[in-house]
Amino acid sequence: MRARLLLALVSALLLAPPGESDSLETILTFEASEEGALKEWEGGPAATLSPDSQIVHGGKWSARIERDAASEREFSAINKWIPMDFAGAHIELRGFLRTQDVTGWAGLWMREDGEAGPVAFDNMQDRAVRGSTEWTEYSIKLPLSSDARKVYFGALLAGQGKVWVDDLQLLVDGKPVSEAPRLERPRTVLDTDREFDLGSRVEVGALSATQVASLGTLAKVWGFLKYHHPRVTAGHLHWDYELFRILPGVLAAPDRESANSILLAWVKKLGDVAPCAPCASAPDDVHLRSDLEWLRDRQTLGEELSGALEWVFRNRDPAGGQFYVSLHPRIGNPDFTRERGYAEQRSPDAGYRLLTLFRFWNIIQYWFPYRDAIDEDWHAVLSEFVPRMAAAKDFDTYQLELLALIARVKDGHANLWSSLDVRPPRGKCHLPVRLRFIEEKAVVVGYTHSEEGPACGLKVGDAIASLDGTAVEALVQSWSPYYAASNDSARRRDIARFLTRGECKEVVVKGRRADGEFELAAKRQPAEGLDLAGGSTHDLLGDAFRLLSDEVAYLKLSAVKGAEVLDYVRGAQGTRGWVIDIRNYPSDFMVFALGQHLVAETTRFVQFTRGDLINPGTFLWREALSLEPVEPHYEGKVVILVDELSQSSAEYTAMAFRSASGATVVGSTTAGADGNVSALALPGGLRTMISGIGVFYPDRQPTQRIGIVPEVKARPTIEGIRQRRDEVLEVALRRILGDGVPEDHIRSMARGERAAAAKPGEPAVQGK
Repeated sequence: MRARLLLALVSALLLAPPGESDSLETILTFEASEEGALKEWEGGPAATLSPDSQIVHGGKWSARIERDAASEREFSAINKWIPMDFAGAHIELRGFLRTQDVTGWAGLWMREDGEAGPVAFDNMQDRAVRGSTEWTEYSIKLPLSSDARKVYFGALLAGQGKVWVDDLQLLVDGKPVSEAPRLERPRTVLDTDREFDLGSRVEVGALSATQVASLGTLAKVWGFLKYHHPRVTAGHLHWDYELFRILPGVLAAPDRESANSILLAWVKKLGDVAPCAPCASAPDDVHLRSDLEWLRDRQTLGEELSGALEWVFRNRDPAGGQFYVSLHPRIGNPDFTRERGYAEQRSPDAGYRLLTLFRFWNIIQYWFPYRDAIDEDWHAVLSEFVPRMAAAKDFDTYQLELLALIARVKDGHANLWSSLDVRPPRGKCHLPVRLRFIEEKAVVVGYTHSEEGPACGLKVGDAIASLDGTAVEALVQSWSPYYAASNDSARRRDIARFLTRGECKEVVVKGRRADGEFELAAKRQPAEGLDLAGGSTHDLLGDAFRLLSDEVAYLKLSAVKGAEVLDYVRGAQGTRGWVIDIRNYPSDFMVFALGQHLVAETTRFVQFTRGDLINPGTFLWREALSLEPVEPHYEGKVVILVDELSQSSAEYTAMAFRSASGATVVGSTTAGADGNVSALALPGGLRTMISGIGVFYPDRQPTQRIGIVPEVKARPTIEGIRQRRDEVLEVALRRILGDGVPEDHIRSMARGERAAAAKPGEPAVQGK
């Protein structure tokens, strides 16, 4: 939920800056309030925020957040922001909270934002305030990021209850922000060219075929020059605004030749590109080369424009200088900090919508390491979306088209994370059940209200066939274009989570259960009263590490702590096998911390690619990484569990652990989205990400979209769900213990119950 709150806060909190005359003391208090009005603070939903003069910690007023079952959204927040024009090592928010009957949780929150989005965040969820408490001081501390430009801060309440907030302090290295050293950042063209701050002044009607073709060419020329022309790569031009300057002429061009002439004049106006000395070159050992064949398409571009662009390419900067992109130190994934999000454009006009398309398309074209895994013509996608983005005149349609565009990249990291509520199905309520696609059916696997389940009539193991008369499979096919995922397994995982979302009313559910077909009317319930964040793991409840028997150790990575690795290894010593459950997202980075205890010799497990600043669109092989053996070494069998919940860091971890001699991966195909992510801001204050580096096995076989393919395939069955069995863990236990162990012994262990070793043919002795 912490990540979802971050994304919601990113998209929802678009605030006016504090006035120049506002002192820090004024900004941090609620003393400007009056009866019924919480003045000079932002946030929402508005009905949940109010001032309070009766319950205060200091002064005359505090802020009160009050939520009940009818409150909008999953949480409420109050907030402000100030520019980060000060220097220091850490920034700290202190404040007093008092709570009453909080069923969810409350806390302070703080977020540092750069040009491309959040760079640091904390909302106290890991030390949340619950129930009823008296006034207590709490604190959040974040390292001051050099990329941050604003700091947002406030308090929030998730769920129901009341929380009062008072006497906030904002400190830098223990002193008030007002006493921190001032920080003067160098001004760039992004600060000085302000011509289109209020809008692009570009108007677009229904586009002709000629206009669509001309705009497609403009998008590619604009992106090519952005990463190759020395005046642009040196940061002398506000390249977004240069697009707005050229767009009207291209739109008005009556034919392709006229549009090409306008583009040629534009390239010439940028200035002569001096002959290179020395010239840039591309290395031989590359994974993926730049896709620049279109530069030589004389038929489309014309002789002169094609020649001018080829000249720019041949004489590009051999040092690889880039203004609009850099590579993160050590890791190498692209950094798009200088891409502006234009949050003030709450419903971007036609020019800004086209800018969004052009920016995203070119970032995929030049900086996405899995461009070759998209498996469709990325140039054709551009042509398709030019008229779609131009016609997206309202904000919701704009976001939907962006969701559809991003989904075409087929990267589980590349989603419109700021706008998931716009995806179908839309609504504020859900049936209080947790679903999972099993045997191609949407199956109830649990509840989002209580373990016994609310009185909605649905039972664990029910396979839902239709909602309000529409077949589930038809809904999946209709909604899939808006769900970004690397493969179908991950896409259905995400659709299952939202399948029952809709209006807050009854829905007719048809399906099949153990005793035959059923039909019932179930009422959707408000999201804030449901545990929608649950179900994010398929591992065992309870402690991270345990012995399932004297012969089998078990570790789930969703709750591991790096500081306890030696305890885990020592605890597993002497067992025949160790089940490492990664049907989750690791709570700590365990690749080397644990992996080094699983190998007996230096073992290569991964090789990366990274982008090339000198040759945009080319991706270079980097050195392979290895696990180095460290004592104590675990000698038993290692069985790694994965499924569609295993994504990104979970997949990387599985790659490392499976390199151990004799290790076996059991389960089903993972989500297929691996590699450090790069955040990207888009006009309208929207946010997306892409996988920023390529992740491959040491033999250079890919993982993206394919995922971690198990040696032993094992999936849950509908009957197994009805019996509350963990059939995947059962397969893993058979892998360790052999086929002669009694079935009841295997099943009890898979339930997490401690069992003594049993000989073949003898019943297990069970115990907690």
